[in-house]
Amino acid sequence: MDSRVSELFGGCCRPGGGPAMGGTLKARGAGGSSGCGGPKGKKKNGKNRGSKANNPPYLPPEAEDGNIEYKLKLVNPSQYRFEHLVTQMKWRLQEGRGEAVYQIGVEDNGLLVGLAEEEMRASLKTLHRMAEKVGADITVLREREVDYDSDMPRKITEVLVRKVPDNQQFLDLRVAVLGNVDSGKSTLLGVLTQGELDNGRGRARLNLFRHLHEIQSGRTSSISFEILGFNSKGEVVNYSDSRTAEEICESSSKMITFIDLAGHHKYLHTTIFGLTSYCPDCALLLVSANTAAAGTTREHLGLALALKVPFFIVVSKVDLCAKTTVERTVRQLERVLKQPGCHKVPMLVISEDDAVTAAQQFAQSPNVTPIFTLSSVSGESLDLLKVFLNILPPLTNSKEQEELMQQLTEFQVDEIYTVPEVGTVVGGTLSSGICREGDQLVVGPTDDGCFLELRVCSIQRNRSACRVLRAGQAATLALGDFDRALLRKGMVMVSPEMNPTICSVFEAEIVLLFHATTFRRGFQVTVHVGNVRQTAVVEKIHAKDKLRTGEKAVVRFRFLKHPEYLKVGAKLLFREGVTKGIGHVTDVQAIAAGEAQANVGF
Repeated sequence: MDSRVSELFGGCCRPGGGPAMGGTLKARGAGGSSGCGGPKGKKKNGKNRGSKANNPPYLPPEAEDGNIEYKLKLVNPSQYRFEHLVTQMKWRLQEGRGEAVYQIGVEDNGLLVGLAEEEMRASLKTLHRMAEKVGADITVLREREVDYDSDMPRKITEVLVRKVPDNQQFLDLRVAVLGNVDSGKSTLLGVLTQGELDNGRGRARLNLFRHLHEIQSGRTSSISFEILGFNSKGEVVNYSDSRTAEEICESSSKMITFIDLAGHHKYLHTTIFGLTSYCPDCALLLVSANTAAAGTTREHLGLALALKVPFFIVVSKVDLCAKTTVERTVRQLERVLKQPGCHKVPMLVISEDDAVTAAQQFAQSPNVTPIFTLSSVSGESLDLLKVFLNILPPLTNSKEQEELMQQLTEFQVDEIYTVPEVGTVVGGTLSSGICREGDQLVVGPTDDGCFLELRVCSIQRNRSACRVLRAGQAATLALGDFDRALLRKGMVMVSPEMNPTICSVFEAEIVLLFHATTFRRGFQVTVHVGNVRQTAVVEKIHAKDKLRTGEKAVVRFRFLKHPEYLKVGAKLLFREGVTKGIGHVTDVQAIAAGEAQANVGF
C-alpha cells in the first residue's frame, strides 16, 4: 500500500491536487469486447459502433481458466461435438459461479473473424440448445461489425449465459455503499430495490431506515442491507409488484446485496466496521454532483484503498446541476483517482455498450474505476448502473472458493438478535468451510478465553430458509435457547476440530497514515481486524521510539478488555480521532483458557 494514500485520510489533499498520471480511460474507446480489445485496438469515436475501421483487430488469447469462452461458429454440430460443447459450457459456468460469457465469431487466439448473418443465427440457436441442456438462459449483450477479408458484412456477438436459480444457490455479490452525508446513498438504494423513482424529497429512502432518528434527520447511522436480484435472462427482480424478499431470492439467478453504510463523520467507526467485517466484494462510492468530493468522500475513498476493496463511482443528483457542473465534478474525481496515492484509471460510462465493457474491465483489472453519472429523481442513466451490476462477474475465482470450502468451518458473528418463538439469532459471514443445519460448533472467545458448545438450529440467507451455507456467504443462524448474554460482536463460531487460539497481545506491521504529532508507546487506538473491534494500547514500537505520518514499523498491541480470535496475516486498521493506520497481523501470543483475564489491560 502506497504510504501517499495518507493524503486522503489527513485532509491535506486539495481537490485536483497532485500530479495527474495517465489519461482517463473512455469505455466507449475500448471496442467493448471481453478482454477490452488487444493492445492495438483504438476507437476514435465510440458512437460509430458500426464503423469497421475503428474496431480492435483481436482480443487477448482465450484463457483456459475463467468464465469467458471464444467460439468461431456453432453451426450444426454433430451429437458428439454437441455433448463436448455442453461439457465445456458446464466448466465455464462453474468457473464463473453460474455465469459465463461467450464471444461468437472469435478464434481461440482472439482474432475477430466474425460471421455472416445466417451463420450467426445458427450459432446462437446451437448456443441456446446448449444452455437448455445445462439449465441456463442466454442473453445477447451486444453485436458489432468487424473488418475482415470479406465483402459480406460480418459480426461478432457477445452472449451472457446464466444458470436458472436452484435451491438458493444464486450468485451473490456484496456491494458496500460509501459516500459523504447527504450524497443520496440510501435514496439510490431505495430507487434500485423498490423500483420507483424518488420524489426529490427522499421518499425512496424511507423503507431503508431502521431508527426513528434516521427518518427524522434523513441520515443513516447504522448498517442496513438491501437486495437487488437479476433473473437468468438479466431482468431486474426487486420489491416492485409487491414481491417479498423470499420471492426475490426464488426468482433470481444473481443477487446484489447492498451494505448501506453511514456517511456522517461521527459514525465513521460504523462505516469501518461494515467494510472490515462484512467482507464486501466491491464498493460503490457515491458523490453528489453539486458538492463533488466533499466531507468524508476522500476518507471513504482512502478506506477502500487501504483495505484493497475494488470500487466504482456514481455521481448522483445530476438533475440539480448544469451539465458544466457535472463535467467539472467528473474532472475533479478523475484528478483524484490519478494521484500517486490512488493510481487508478477512470472510465466514464455514457452508454449501455460502455457499461458492459466497464463491468468486464472492472473484474479483470484492479486499477480500472468506472464512473457513472445519474439521477434518482429523473432516472437519467439509472439503467446503465443496472446493466453494469447485471454483467459484473464474481471477483473471486472458483478455485479460491473451493479451497475455502474445504477448510474447517469459521463463522464471524457480526450481529446478535432475539427473535420471538425462535430464540437467539446471530448474523454474519462464513469465512471458510460449510455450515449445515444441525451442525455442532463452538463459539468464543468469552471474557475468560473459553469457547462454548452450541448447535445450529436453522439458517436463513436474504430472509429465506437455506439448508447449506458455503464459504463467503452471509446469513443468519438460529441458535435456539442459547443464552444471548454469552455472545458479543467479534466472536467466531468454529468447528470443534479447529482448536482455536486466542490472544490479548499481538504484533502487526503497520503504516501510520495520519497523525497530528508523534505515535508513541502507551497510545490507545481502536483496532479493527475483520469483525473484531476493540481498544488496544501500544506496548512497543520495534526499532523505533516513535512514528510520524507515512512511517512504517512493527508494533506490539495489547487489548484492554478481553481476548480475541486473530489470525496471522489478517488485515488491520486502527483509528483514534484523526489518527489512522493500516497493516497486517504478523504474530499472536496465544494464551490458554483461564489466563485471559490476567493478560488484558495494562
